[in-house]
Amino acid sequence: MQTEFIDRLLTCVDCHGQFVFTAGEQIFFLDKQFKNDPKRCKPCKAKRASVGVRAPGTPATAVARTETRTECSECHIETTVPFKPTQGRPVLCRQCFQGKRPAAAVPAVISSANPVSFELAASLGDSLSVGLQA
Repeated sequence: MQTEFIDRLLTCVDCHGQFVFTAGEQIFFLDKQFKNDPKRCKPCKAKRASVGVRAPGTPATAVARTETRTECSECHIETTVPFKPTQGRPVLCRQCFQGKRPAAAVPAVISSANPVSFELAASLGDSLSVGLQA
């Protein structure tokens, strides 16, 4: 493990210019447990961020979605989907997709007929007293 940090010159993968990887930045990278040195100088990194190119591991919401026009496999209306359909797999419009989704799970009723739930509710106290039945 490196204990002494000195400023180092690195080469940017985009503009091929050299930039300084300071000792302070190296300590920051060590603290954050980053394994690799930076690849881009600050101007190229800022330019890349403004264009919207995302690095692996960043949320997909950081990039604008592309919409693809296609036909619904169920009702055969023309629709758009936020992905590129794979050949051989059905594509559903929003209405058909929501119709296929399973219903939300119904919570168990707490009563004396269900002793495990009743005992659990009783041990939790007044926070669940509204659902208790004697």
